[in-house]
Amino acid sequence: MKLVFRILAPLLIIVLAGLLARHFVVSKPEAKTFEVPPQVTKVDATRLIPSSYQVLLETQGTVRPRTTSNLIPEVSGRIIEVSPNFRDGGFFEEGEVLLKIDPVNYETAVVVDESAVAEAKRALQEEIVRGEQALENWRRLGKRGEPSELVARKPQLMEAEARLFAAEAELEQARRDLERTEVRAPFAGRIIEQNVDVGQFVNSNTQLGRAFATDVMEVRLPLTNRQLEFVDLPDGFRGESETEKGPAVAISGRIGRNASEWAGEIVRVDSSIDESSRQLFVVAEVDDPYRRREGANSLPLKIGMFVDALVEGHQLEGVFVIPRKAVRVGGEVIVIGEDNRIRRQAVSPIWSEEEQIVIPGEGGGLSAGDIICLTPLAYPTNGALVLPTIDGITPEIETPAGSPGSMFGKGGKGKDGKGKKGGKKGSPSENS
Repeated sequence: MKLVFRILAPLLIIVLAGLLARHFVVSKPEAKTFEVPPQVTKVDATRLIPSSYQVLLETQGTVRPRTTSNLIPEVSGRIIEVSPNFRDGGFFEEGEVLLKIDPVNYETAVVVDESAVAEAKRALQEEIVRGEQALENWRRLGKRGEPSELVARKPQLMEAEARLFAAEAELEQARRDLERTEVRAPFAGRIIEQNVDVGQFVNSNTQLGRAFATDVMEVRLPLTNRQLEFVDLPDGFRGESETEKGPAVAISGRIGRNASEWAGEIVRVDSSIDESSRQLFVVAEVDDPYRRREGANSLPLKIGMFVDALVEGHQLEGVFVIPRKAVRVGGEVIVIGEDNRIRRQAVSPIWSEEEQIVIPGEGGGLSAGDIICLTPLAYPTNGALVLPTIDGITPEIETPAGSPGSMFGKGGKGKDGKGKKGGKKGSPSENS
């Protein structure tokens, strides 16, 4: 009996465990199911309105003087005096004496030539008297008709006059040479380089130094072929460009921590496109670069300074100006439809800069009134639903047909067949 119990007991336990497991499996509660509400992304957007846009061409260049001269004496001699302003970096005014050459020899030449002039005048007066005496003698001899030129001593008179003119010309030359012993500044400017000093002997081949005028500075600016499409340059044939007014240029630069701006104007264009860079260089002039006029508070525009420039281009009308961040790689923007679903749209910009892109009103892929998404989306899919904040305003929209609930705005119909307002925008409906 004990043996039978030992055999049947384990079997009975196994059978009971199987029946209990089957009971649990058959009678398990049904799992509750929930429908995932539609995924809606909140985005910022703007409605396109045609506007005007001023094109500014960005370029860079180096400052250089418009007028640079090598100072060379017109007479020779020893330098006896040098102006304190005739030093590297010194400023000078037009007509200022920069240095003096020993004038003793030239003063002597003036005295000698003055004597020669006085002698030539005396000789001329004597010849005039002799000519008059010769005519008087001709009449006393009872000669008839006009006397010959030799009888009237006209050749001798002309020779005396020519000698006087030559002596006066030599005197004038001597006086000019004496004046040239004082080397004067041809313009108001600044010394770049000083090559001579007191005691040095110079002649007409000696370069005293180099100077530049401070009234106007130039900046040579490169423009690309693309930029040339949007600017009108003073590039007329021969004298035509003289009557053309070039575009304005805003120049900015920095010296240390101090930044400043200057206003200029394009005055001329290079005759050819640079072969190495394939760019056309234009020249902008800046008046009063050292800010000497009343009310000017900018830093001086120094030679060799590297500056940024904005050249005024065309005024574009009827275009759409959108932020650069709204344009995806590949030249696409995301357009939001009236049902708040998105679509990818290719665009053809006509101008772009660091922060903005300009789309033409016609032929650019967009139309007035289109709503453009400004928020970058990682994986935008055509037809995806978004909640746009258009120019700062978030509209209320209804739940798309077939969705079980609403993430925002007005909710769909619940189980009782009645519409139900969502308690809070962005929160799922209680109906499931």
